Amino acid sequence: MFFKKEKTNMELEIIEQKKIIPYILLKYINPETGEIKLDLPQNVRKIVLVASGSSYHCARFAVDLLEKFSGIESRAIYSSEFLLKSVIPHDENTLYIFITQSGETSDTIKSVEKVKNSTSLATLCITNNEQSTIWKMCDYKVACFAGVEQGIAATKSFTSQMLCLILISLKLVENVHGNESTKHYKESLIHLPIILEKALARRDEIKKLAKVLAKENNIIITADGISYSLAKEAALKTKETSYKNISAAILGEFMHGHVAVLNNKSTLIYIAVDKISERSVSNLNKIKSDYNPRLVIIGPSDERLIPDYNIHIECENEIQQMFADVIICQQIALEVALKLGRNVDHPKGLHKVVKDNNI
Repeated sequence: MFFKKEKTNMELEIIEQKKIIPYILLKYINPETGEIKLDLPQNVRKIVLVASGSSYHCARFAVDLLEKFSGIESRAIYSSEFLLKSVIPHDENTLYIFITQSGETSDTIKSVEKVKNSTSLATLCITNNEQSTIWKMCDYKVACFAGVEQGIAATKSFTSQMLCLILISLKLVENVHGNESTKHYKESLIHLPIILEKALARRDEIKKLAKVLAKENNIIITADGISYSLAKEAALKTKETSYKNISAAILGEFMHGHVAVLNNKSTLIYIAVDKISERSVSNLNKIKSDYNPRLVIIGPSDERLIPDYNIHIECENEIQQMFADVIICQQIALEVALKLGRNVDHPKGLHKVVKDNNI
């Protein structure tokens, strides 16, 4: 008798995102007025985001997002690096944002203490645990409502943090220009569950690609601009679950010396959330001509490129595309690990703090 293999926690949590995302939107967007219901400080002129691991990738993603939407100067710093700094940003009207799934990440908590002890600046946390240490320490708080995350590799907590940072960015705009100024983006957020369903429906296509990637020893994930944070997260997810030595790079910087690794048999993955720039098209074609790696494009491709694989979900804007690309990359990491026979829920040597937070 054959029994159907049970889904891993990682797979279940990837699927669960299509329920968590609309729940967050319901919690934070007033259905009658369209107002984003977040308590944020006024007159924010600079933002510093501090986090580790996948949460840092969210912070890196938010830097480009905050500057694009609100025009507020922003920077992201690893928690461990922040603790080593002799001088930290202390300009007036600076908002510090600390991101941690568990709310108990030690170096992020110590970073909050450092800010509290040396400045009087506002602090905000984004966490999955409303009873956590960091929740109690910060002046402003945003719950990401991902629920218990049993898998070691962050999936649903990552996208929930992404969405919270998008809402924070839009709220900062609303504080200056009113609710109507962000209407287009809020309407596109409401359609996110449909986008996630479409991305999850590409599983068979992703399995075919994963079968190829599982045999590959040299994989580089590249991107430009805001997509770079997604490339770093995609590389981390695959490292954590497959133990493969995969690197992430900004494509333009990759061309400066790093490209030499493609002299080994390689796969180059490029993640796009918008139209690929002329310069990036030129760089990708040069790479193909000089080194002939297998080329994979996640997101919209370009007619001047000939990728070996292109997995793309049609989206209204770059926000929807970012979520589509993330779900695709999470599934790729899952399937590569399963092809290699890895235990995706309990990778060797990795541990995380898991706190209950019912939604």
